Amino acid sequence: MDRVARAKRGESTLKETMLETEVTYTLAHDGKFFLVEHVPARVCRETGEQYFAPETVERIRSAIEGQKPVRVIETPVYEYA
Repeated sequence: MDRVARAKRGESTLKETMLETEVTYTLAHDGKFFLVEHVPARVCRETGEQYFAPETVERIRSAIEGQKPVRVIETPVYEYA
């Protein structure tokens, strides 16, 4: 995953600007949107870029593929024209 590759770069060059926190992970797949709350991440304080450990990404994929969501929300869609 591209975020993981960037995370490896960021560890050595941006370590002092990284914050360990929890975020809401968003994913668009097959015309559907998925939200995963309370995901551990490293976030760059300067850019806001989020970095995820490979194990975290795998756990997210497993949850989306095999777990029932804790709730479902309705999302409005707008066209930028």
